[in-house]
Amino acid sequence: MALDDDIRLLSGVELFQSFTPDQLRLLAFGAENMRLASGQLLYEAGVEADGAFVVATGRVGLFRENAEGERVLLSEAGVGAMLGELALIADTVRPTGAVAVEDTELVRLSRKLFHRILQEYPELAAALRDHIARDLTRMVGKIDRLGPRFSD
Repeated sequence: MALDDDIRLLSGVELFQSFTPDQLRLLAFGAENMRLASGQLLYEAGVEADGAFVVATGRVGLFRENAEGERVLLSEAGVGAMLGELALIADTVRPTGAVAVEDTELVRLSRKLFHRILQEYPELAAALRDHIARDLTRMVGKIDRLGPRFSD
């Protein structure tokens, strides 16, 4: 993909909504483009994560393995979806595996690059904090709505 295509893709990701065009250009310039064939593994559950992926074309299936070692598809991520957002910020492990459901192109963003951008543009750290707070609030709301299903 061309740099302008990467910038356009990244500009549609919620986490990067507060980035200026120059900041998006810097992020895209340091990104890595990847191609996966249908069925090719992107990563396994439980491995250390050092960055995130944005789906540029195709679809990625998120899965866990059952007791028999068979993949159980949990969800799919399509164009514009970010996988591993938290890995841009902190050390973490992948909670699921990921595999290309069809031929797929991805943009890989490293934590090291993301931290350099945050150091250069500290105002982005405040926007990132607000984004994380919104996500946590949404998650707590979902948990609250599920609570009655599990009460006696």
